[in-house]
Amino acid sequence: MNKPYSSNRNAKSQNIILGMLIASTIFLSGCATNSVTEQQQVINKDDPYEHFNRKMYFFNDRVDNYVAKPISDGYKWVTPQFVQTGVYNFFSNLKDINVVVNDVLQAKFAQSAHDTGRLALNTTMGLGGFVDVATPVGLEKNEEDFDQTLAVWGVPKGSFLVIPLLGPTTIRGIPGAIFDTAANPSSYVGMPVQLISLLNTRANAEGSLKFINEASLDPYVFTREAFLQWRHNLATDGKFEVSLDFDDELNDDGEPADKSPDGTTNNLKLLAPQNTEAK
Repeated sequence: MNKPYSSNRNAKSQNIILGMLIASTIFLSGCATNSVTEQQQVINKDDPYEHFNRKMYFFNDRVDNYVAKPISDGYKWVTPQFVQTGVYNFFSNLKDINVVVNDVLQAKFAQSAHDTGRLALNTTMGLGGFVDVATPVGLEKNEEDFDQTLAVWGVPKGSFLVIPLLGPTTIRGIPGAIFDTAANPSSYVGMPVQLISLLNTRANAEGSLKFINEASLDPYVFTREAFLQWRHNLATDGKFEVSLDFDDELNDDGEPADKSPDGTTNNLKLLAPQNTEAK
């Protein structure tokens, strides 16, 4: 007479335990999901348009693989290295015009004199810029553009963006690129000359692109972080402000943490794009 009652009681107990386990699993899963979501929001605070940017990144990657890379490989195969170096030097010399202009806009007058001397020497003694004679005599090349000028003027960088066919930039970088394009004489020459510049740039970037695709689990994130830290390094002339908050300066082991002013860990040495262009 007691057996049916015991069986029903055991069945009810099992159902209660099973229900508790299911409820616990759902609760913990929800907590884990919220934790991941909050972490992504912190990590991607500079990239609110990540969904769009990822699509554009992989679109650009496909265009590069199926169009730019084959043409670039053909250019490298038919063009001797000394010619590639001369082409790079020529367009780099034209870019020094932008450097001088932005030196002045940033009130870097001593550097402006330095860069003006480099431009004049390479244009005259360097056969129009095809030969870099300035670097061996101590007139090293500086990197200045209008994006950096806007940063010096206090304009925030804005959100990270990936533009179709043009690649990564920021909101601040868009007007910067427009100004620099307008100030560069190479923008007003014929399409064949501009095509040679693009081919030469793509050919010299082969090593960096291959490294990103092979060494990173997520090439998009790697490229984004590398680009943002590289631009931050240029905008601050390589000088990172030191936080006075000792809790922020120490990592979990109590060791100093190398951080940039916005609180992001400075992995510049690991992430910054390497200059593989011919010199």
